[in-house]
Amino acid sequence: MTKWGYCSIVYSIMIQSMTGFGSAEKDGCRIEIRSVNHRFLDVYMRAPSFMNQLEIPLRNMVKERFARGKFDINITVSELASAELNINTEAVRKIHHAFKGLQEDLSIKGEIDINTFIGLHNMFIETKPKYDLDVIAVIFSQALDDLAGMRRREGDTLAAELRRFAGSIGADNEKIRASCDKVLAEVKDKYNERLKILLEGQEIDEGRILQEAAVFAAKLDIAEEIARIDSHLGQFREILSGGGIIGRKLDFILQELNREVNTIASKSADYAVSSITVGMKTEIEKMREQVQNIQ
Repeated sequence: MTKWGYCSIVYSIMIQSMTGFGSAEKDGCRIEIRSVNHRFLDVYMRAPSFMNQLEIPLRNMVKERFARGKFDINITVSELASAELNINTEAVRKIHHAFKGLQEDLSIKGEIDINTFIGLHNMFIETKPKYDLDVIAVIFSQALDDLAGMRRREGDTLAAELRRFAGSIGADNEKIRASCDKVLAEVKDKYNERLKILLEGQEIDEGRILQEAAVFAAKLDIAEEIARIDSHLGQFREILSGGGIIGRKLDFILQELNREVNTIASKSADYAVSSITVGMKTEIEKMREQVQNIQ
């Protein structure tokens, strides 16, 4: 490990939000880093021109610490801290010689003195950065530390909220499971009643009726979807507990979870179950919004 890089493994086991702010300042150099959610890792940097040689190393430091997010980096260095002035005496001599020649050729009167050169200072005064670039790397690392700390704190908050939502969906799933037998029994009774009305006065094939009833009941059976919801929630909690780069994995599981809930909603003929699925879908959508901000 050098001053230009950090071991990313140290941070990979922590859950991070992609939203955060970090800053550090020392000896006239201030670095501010903001990050927001993004599908990939995108780094935008504003810095004095004399730091152009640092752009790639600094970008690599960001890549070693973070996997996703849009980063807006602003580096400012005070003039006193960043530059020293050097007068190019040879350039001044040439300018003076040129003015003398012009004066003689055109018979221009007047004195050529220091005031003559004040307005031309850009032609012979050179600005050279004197700030230690290695010091800037250390300050940059400190700003990254500050940013990472905030992203982890935000990640902890998001994880706690997601666990709460997962628990609520699990409880709703248990309510639906508890009502399954009751709902199927009610559907069976209604089915039999309608058949009796339709077939009143006609010969009834009990075997055929039972067969049709079984097919109808199978279409309404949601036991498999309930089991898959439990499985998805278990996977969701496991990934959340493991930490690391998990945002896309969690989003995929939530898509599958939403699909199962939609299937239950389409199969169910019971108002109470339908009402529960509406609440579940609302909470899944809230979870997806939260997950979009996890690295």
